[in-house]
Amino acid sequence: MKMRVADIVDDSAEVKVFTLRHPLRDELPVASPGSHVDVHLLDGKIRQYSLCGDPDEKSQYKIAVKREPGGRGGSRLMHEAYVRGSEIHVSAPRNNFPLEPTADRHILVAGGIGITPFISMAHHLSRQGAEFELHYASRQYPPPLMASLLDICGSRLNIYSSNSERPRRFDPKRALSNQPPGTHIYACGPQALMDAVSAATSEWPSQQVHFEAFQATLDENFKAEPFDIRIASTGSTIRVPADQSALCVLRDAGFLLPASCEMGVCGSCECGYRDGSVIHRDKVLKIDARQDRMMLCVSRARVSVTLDL
Repeated sequence: MKMRVADIVDDSAEVKVFTLRHPLRDELPVASPGSHVDVHLLDGKIRQYSLCGDPDEKSQYKIAVKREPGGRGGSRLMHEAYVRGSEIHVSAPRNNFPLEPTADRHILVAGGIGITPFISMAHHLSRQGAEFELHYASRQYPPPLMASLLDICGSRLNIYSSNSERPRRFDPKRALSNQPPGTHIYACGPQALMDAVSAATSEWPSQQVHFEAFQATLDENFKAEPFDIRIASTGSTIRVPADQSALCVLRDAGFLLPASCEMGVCGSCECGYRDGSVIHRDKVLKIDARQDRMMLCVSRARVSVTLDL
């Protein structure tokens, strides 16, 4: 969708909140709590940003962008090139991080700008009268978007910062222990936080712990090997060299496949497979989905795989 930047608010020195509206439509595609959109930037880059507004507000989307000096350039472009009235291309929302509707209790754990998906979740949970709490760890104080979170969460918001007047450190083991059986955990933030939450919930049922990542996990020990792709509809075979992804090879072969991040975190290039031993390297698919689904941008196979194409 070609949208317009209706407003920009400097939430802090590093974070800008962009309000996006469609020039013609009064109502936008539905965005469930935890959804994100792809933003197509002026230089051709595509970046994913969680929607951080009220999911019941159908006339606009809000995204919060933290300027990352050591990043890949997308946040710098958002901060410097876009002003009120700028046109910006935005995808329809996707949700790889949904709330579990059957949960009796929700615990949200955020680190830094990883707070963004939890704002829409908190709006929804608060409106539904659901039982939840939000733990928010940030180096800076006040942390990004704190004012709006206080309005939504009230006493259910727990702030942890080493730079506040009363420094507090988030302890996942303490915060997540002794929870009732129907509790679900959701975490988004730096890898160190995600690892700590994962360790603290190692004995939990996997379906009750949910993570969202915006960066792929580096694996310096992984060595890519060539493999074959069999196309289920034609029986033809395509070779994937060690230095190329399945996505790139299939596109070169004429398949019109969607993709966005090409790092295994957005879910755009998900594809079904019928047989083969897949090496899953994405951060999106649930364990049960990996039995017959894979992300073509980063995942590979041992020897061969048959794709539903």
